[in-house]
Amino acid sequence: MDPFQTRRLGRTDVMLPQLGLGGGPLGDLFSKVTDADAEATLDAAWAAGIRYYDTAPWYGRGQSEHRFGRHLYSRPRNDFVLSTKVGRLLRVPASLDKFDPGIWTGGLPFEIRWDYSYDGIMRSYEDSLQRLGLPSIDMLIIHDLDFMHHRTEPLVNAYLAQLASSGYRALAELKAHGLIRVIGAGINELGMIPRILDLVDLDFFMLAMRYTLGEQGTLDKELPSCAARGVGIVIAGVFSSGLYATGPVPGAKYNYVDATPEQLARAGKIEAVCKRHGVPLAAATLQFPMHHPLVASVIPGGIRPEHVTANLDHFQRDIPSALWADLKREGLLRADAPTGPA
Repeated sequence: MDPFQTRRLGRTDVMLPQLGLGGGPLGDLFSKVTDADAEATLDAAWAAGIRYYDTAPWYGRGQSEHRFGRHLYSRPRNDFVLSTKVGRLLRVPASLDKFDPGIWTGGLPFEIRWDYSYDGIMRSYEDSLQRLGLPSIDMLIIHDLDFMHHRTEPLVNAYLAQLASSGYRALAELKAHGLIRVIGAGINELGMIPRILDLVDLDFFMLAMRYTLGEQGTLDKELPSCAARGVGIVIAGVFSSGLYATGPVPGAKYNYVDATPEQLARAGKIEAVCKRHGVPLAAATLQFPMHHPLVASVIPGGIRPEHVTANLDHFQRDIPSALWADLKREGLLRADAPTGPA
């Protein structure tokens, strides 16, 4: 596949390169990244031709946005596409001594406050512009309005109501005034896409971890719901937090936690099929979602220049159709998963 070929995002006029760069790892997710390594990684991405970048206030509690901004602010603004997210506001903790960084091994010492209201989204947008040092954002994404983060039905319902009655108006105004180009939502789990689509009008979803070689449950309801409304898809978390990049090695993560023996075994079987066809597991993982007609781009992360180089190589590797056929025949890939040209 050509990483630089563009695809239209849903029904919008936004054209995305098929391969972008995700910003979660550069927020010090799982591994602390030096500023020098972050800069080198972003420099390598730009030099290689990557022109779609995704970040968020949550990634390293501002760290990722600062790093992307330092890299991009001097670049010609029309030469790249940038997405970031809303839903969390950053604030100084009451006590730095008691500050808990959570999943981030480094990052910045800011607490988060959830806010999907009009004022919260407007403030988040403006704060992101300042951290990035940029005058505009192309794609603004409602972040993590799901049970993975909010846990209970009453709280999820409360934030959905806040978004529908207040916050969405901010997004619509930003788009109407040309301050953003498209509105999206970032989702980590099954069940939320139809609920959000019933409440607000979106241009796309950033779907993390739920349409990968590891799982394709979104083929049942989520992706058909998007197709019916002309809503595009960007795939994040394509390596399922690591397992489908490294294969079933000790300590491999699957969707942010240690992989279970069953998950390791399944990944091992998929990797064995890939090896029979002379294809690295990571190459099949990166290219698989791009066969779906709704998917415009896939955005793996990276924390060193060689990660960018490897992702580009994997994306361009030829993959025989027999590999996908074997995965389906062995029950390792859903039979209805698209595996021909999108």
